[in-house]
Amino acid sequence: MNLNDLLKGKDIDPRHVLVFRHRPHERELNKVLPWLAADQPDIFNAYQQTQGEKLERVMQAMTGSGFVASFIGREPGKALFVGLYSISASKPLTYDEYWQVPAYIKMKAFDMKGWDAKEASRSSHLWFDLTLTDFYANWKGRLIVKWPPPERVWWRRAHRNENIEVDAILEDSALDPPIKEWDQLNLTWEQLQILPRRLQFKLSEWRGIYYIFDSSDDKGYVGSAYRESNLLSRWRNYADRGDGGNKLLRHREPQNFRFTILQLVSPTMPPNDVIQLENSWKRRLHTRAPHGLNDN
Repeated sequence: MNLNDLLKGKDIDPRHVLVFRHRPHERELNKVLPWLAADQPDIFNAYQQTQGEKLERVMQAMTGSGFVASFIGREPGKALFVGLYSISASKPLTYDEYWQVPAYIKMKAFDMKGWDAKEASRSSHLWFDLTLTDFYANWKGRLIVKWPPPERVWWRRAHRNENIEVDAILEDSALDPPIKEWDQLNLTWEQLQILPRRLQFKLSEWRGIYYIFDSSDDKGYVGSAYRESNLLSRWRNYADRGDGGNKLLRHREPQNFRFTILQLVSPTMPPNDVIQLENSWKRRLHTRAPHGLNDN
């Protein structure tokens, strides 16, 4: 069975379908794109709603009758299904309008190149209205197809590619990856804002001592979350404010911060015991000012 068999089974003509296999060159964006597809589908969709000139012309010709079968490339020769989108309409965006799109501003934090100002030959990009359909919606993140070579060809016309074969249908979505062990987590400030639901749930269960490393000058900050406060709520505070209300973190660039967990504690551990542990880590890591970013 191949992708075209699935399309025909739902009365969709493969001649009207483009197949995308997204695999951003930008390392950080490539890392978080599955998270966006899983939990922030509007931002993921925005990623595919503007294209280069050649593909833009193809999509424009299919507007009103065509579809985009959207996949993510997570390993060589394979593609993970996200959804089938109808191409409903389009409108031009100027360079300034393009970079005012909230989704592009957010993705730029993950090094998305987007519309380069050097593209002097283009006065506008077309923004396509891509509407998610219910085509095998329950297979989102579960359907894997084979992606024939060459690997670098990331979009194709469905009817010319009968060899996009079904490889597997997973039990669980691969868009929301398995959670790393707590001592393996190493998150950027930008990643805190788009955490997968599975990781959010674990962080909401965990209490402990955490560490914030500022890569701009190699200084660190030790903090704690205990009792009613959990690591998710503490780190969300940093995601929202950047400094989390801590004096020595103010006026620093949160884009330079890395978040890790030093030690987990029981939710019932007395606050004084947690604070003693926190102070122990401050001493061992030398995070008190002027060597670090703790002011006490």
